[in-house]
Amino acid sequence: MTQRVGALDDGYLARDRPLAQSRLLWEIGPAGAEVAALRARLDLDTGYLSRLLRALEGAGLVVVGPADGDGRVRAARLTEAGHAEWALLDRESDALAWSMLAPLTDGQRGRLTAAMAQVQRLLMASLVGVEPCPPTDPRARACLRAYAGELAERFETGFELAPGDDGETGLFLVATLAAEAVGCGALRLAPDEPAEIKRLWVSRSVRGLGVGRRLLGELEQRARAAGAETVRLDTNRSLTEAIRLYRSAGYHEIPRYNANPYAHHWFAKRLDAPPTRTE
Repeated sequence: MTQRVGALDDGYLARDRPLAQSRLLWEIGPAGAEVAALRARLDLDTGYLSRLLRALEGAGLVVVGPADGDGRVRAARLTEAGHAEWALLDRESDALAWSMLAPLTDGQRGRLTAAMAQVQRLLMASLVGVEPCPPTDPRARACLRAYAGELAERFETGFELAPGDDGETGLFLVATLAAEAVGCGALRLAPDEPAEIKRLWVSRSVRGLGVGRRLLGELEQRARAAGAETVRLDTNRSLTEAIRLYRSAGYHEIPRYNANPYAHHWFAKRLDAPPTRTE
């Protein structure tokens, strides 16, 4: 594959720079990008990223300087020549992709593109990390804002996060992909009560990759490690995909156990039950 796409060539796509520089130029894009965001997105060593940026600056394609409105943040922007090179890369990349597809039949093209899409999604799933995060962390706050915003759209009565119920207590997990928060879940542990899972949310960008099931399983493991024998949760009737997830993970419906005005279903699971299956 590296041979077919020319990844090892000194001049990627017949340009006078290798793939790493072209990829960085592409990621900067017409809108520009903060240097820190580029480093996180591409998972590059700081020194290596600096060398790549200097090479692009030396070629007259990029300028690096303070970000708009914040002199403490460095940003990379394309020059006029950089914009032209970015557009050329776009055209040449399309031409390279077509050169791979052209010799194939329609059926073969369909199978190839479907297989590549599946590989991309599975690789993306493998890159998602899950870790505890303080609820005050910007990533946690971003998740809670997205969570509340989506529920406000989907619930018949709208949704507002109640004061004091924003993840400040208990364990809070965040799922990240390329330094971007893409999911979360909270675990509430109270003396003499079953553990409770709250605020389970997954970004639309990674749904279908098993991230929600992974968060759910991790929260169950944390509850089990804390000595809980049962875990419970509630959900709204409009969240049909969440209800399917809970039932397939071994949860069963129970009577109402709280006064949550947004809840229509209440579930519980014994933690000595078989572990949550993965997709």
